[in-house]
Amino acid sequence: MKLRDLIIWILFILTIIIIFWYILGSSPTLEQAILILILTLAITTIIKTSVIENKLENLERSFIRLASDFKEHTKHKQNVS
Repeated sequence: MKLRDLIIWILFILTIIIIFWYILGSSPTLEQAILILILTLAITTIIKTSVIENKLENLERSFIRLASDFKEHTKHKQNVS
């Protein structure tokens, strides 16, 4: 399990605990429970966005390599003919 996944799970569990604590009474205010939920969602979104950005960068590099390989292939075919 990666660190980012662990952070997401910890925040998710913390959010569930705070919400149940609020529902059962004598604990954080509604604003505090909502704040924890919003922070959890924001951090999760940031983490997931960075993962997607890394995957897109890898995909872009792969397409650049593919394009250069295709150009070399077409040059080779023209020289053979």
